Amino acid sequence: MHILVTGGAGFIGSNLIKALFGQDPKVSITCIDNFDPFYPVEIKQLNISEIESQAGFHFLFADLAKISSDELCELITDPVDIIIHIAAKAGVRPSIENPQAYQQTNVIGLQTILDFAKAKEVKQFVFASSSSVYGVNDHYPWKEDEQLMPISPYAMTKLSGEMLGHVYSKLYGIRFIALRFFTVYGPAQRPDLAIHKFTKAILNDEPITMYGDGTTSRDYTYVDDIVQGIIAATKYDLSDFEIINLGNNYTVSLKELIKAIEDVTGKEAVIKQLPEQPGDVPKTFADITKAEKLLGYNPQTKLKDGLEKFYQWFILNKEVVQ
Repeated sequence: MHILVTGGAGFIGSNLIKALFGQDPKVSITCIDNFDPFYPVEIKQLNISEIESQAGFHFLFADLAKISSDELCELITDPVDIIIHIAAKAGVRPSIENPQAYQQTNVIGLQTILDFAKAKEVKQFVFASSSSVYGVNDHYPWKEDEQLMPISPYAMTKLSGEMLGHVYSKLYGIRFIALRFFTVYGPAQRPDLAIHKFTKAILNDEPITMYGDGTTSRDYTYVDDIVQGIIAATKYDLSDFEIINLGNNYTVSLKELIKAIEDVTGKEAVIKQLPEQPGDVPKTFADITKAEKLLGYNPQTKLKDGLEKFYQWFILNKEVVQ
């Protein structure tokens, strides 16, 4: 079994690769990453430090927005059974400042890897989409067939990715499974995300920024649960195209999150309140009925336990992640 994981040195990708090797040490995994400078390269190097010595691990430094599918075929000559496409330019707020870069990486990059899948006759393609495609929608919890009204360039590129996958599924018989992730957290979480930023600030006695009045809420999903859903999607074969929510099926307000991080760190936060940010939605809340039915998806990690695991990782690696 040869699996190609794009964005494999990032937060979710590195946790996924560790889990894949944990399930089958003999699996062959090619990891593509370009070490995007959105956050420090040292963190991505830390992410893959535990897996780069695995016999079946192969790393390929490449920017999918700049390389052609033909060039990719020349670099990856072995047959590929499954592609898990996680690589993307992340972040709602930065996408508003530089929408063209997000279009280039998230849409053109996906086009490249789909053309590669077509050329290599890959039959199973799992795509990391996002809950941000729902936009502002008060029909909670969100089902996959909701009307989609994205309100950021990042969200738009993820919706474009789902539709691009549908085209390739219909034209070329590639089974395309789009997984809409809901606010993933855990060890190796990106430093721009709230839990990482808040933990760092609290430990350093620095103020944390709270946008709005703290009542915005998110469906926080622990990374191991997301990885469980991704691996299940690689085995799904009952249809050729599906869009599936991967969330935790309950919401936590920003104020509740801050209190939970205070409890885990044993320190009180100093809060700097600012206006709400353009592109942010007031609430995310996943209906995971479809994931339970099609993938046997069953998230197990409570917020307190997940935050404790993140905190332990942060302390262990603070010289790199601070």
